[in-house]
Amino acid sequence: MAEYDTISKHLIQTYPADFVRFTLGRADVEIRAILDPEIPRVETRLTDSLIRVWIDGEEVLVHTEFQTTDSRDTPMPIRMASYIIRLIEYYGLPVYSHVIYLRPDAGRRDEGLYLQKHPDYPVVVRYKVIRLNEIDGQDIVEGGHPGLLPFAPLMKRPAGMTSEEWLRQCIRRTDAVSLAQAEKANFLGGLAVLSGLAYDPNTITSIISQEGLMDAIMRESSFAQYLKELGVKQGIEQGIEQGIEQGIEQGIEQGIERGIQESIREALAVRFDAGVAGQFADRIAVIDDLQRLKQLLHAAVQVNNLAAFQRVLDAEA
Repeated sequence: MAEYDTISKHLIQTYPADFVRFTLGRADVEIRAILDPEIPRVETRLTDSLIRVWIDGEEVLVHTEFQTTDSRDTPMPIRMASYIIRLIEYYGLPVYSHVIYLRPDAGRRDEGLYLQKHPDYPVVVRYKVIRLNEIDGQDIVEGGHPGLLPFAPLMKRPAGMTSEEWLRQCIRRTDAVSLAQAEKANFLGGLAVLSGLAYDPNTITSIISQEGLMDAIMRESSFAQYLKELGVKQGIEQGIEQGIEQGIEQGIEQGIERGIQESIREALAVRFDAGVAGQFADRIAVIDDLQRLKQLLHAAVQVNNLAAFQRVLDAEA
């Protein structure tokens, strides 16, 4: 779900201190650098966020993965163990690793532990699991960490408050933050999209419209414009239409593939030079592996430059 990844990564890169203090549960940290999420080794891997911080008299890496659902292809403990070991190997620093589950029903079985139980060769790798629906949302709304506000609707609401009342309070609190108009529109646009993981879209748009904020979001939020340009939804709709004639499953899959291919091209064009990004168009167009396309879309919205994207594209060519 690229849109949720895109918004989450944008927010953590824009407000790294808010997220580091939230995940570590401490305020006495100093941000040193936001690092390239690519781990350069034999097989290219991309983390969601990697921040170098100073805490307790030493430099450490704060690693964060955002998950909308449970990890299906590779169990999350194995993924996290792989990330952690690679990061330790490459940077030679302690790693504080976290998974933030966005969707309310996600990550229930994740114990934050990879364990190899062989009695002679035990291996233990631990990481911290954060399920947003278990976090007290009122603390975040009142806590003075604006980077976390777009995630507040996914958190536990105050006792006695309905879900719609809570969403409205989150929207109003976000709108009250002192920010430039375009940045505030980004906040509200991000909140609107992330809220879709727990709320009916009609409820979200109705409340935003009632608060008089819809025009500003659609006019000025780069999230809204960016998601329009990605065209994943269009690809799915095309797939459904083709499914009527070609077989539903095949048509939907082909439509999704074309939508993601277009999303990759548009993401590269938006983030980098459109002419230079076009050099990858022919190679992307012939890829029909859905998981491979998802990996490339993940890279297109996250890497820092086209050279890094090409390394991901070449990795399994």
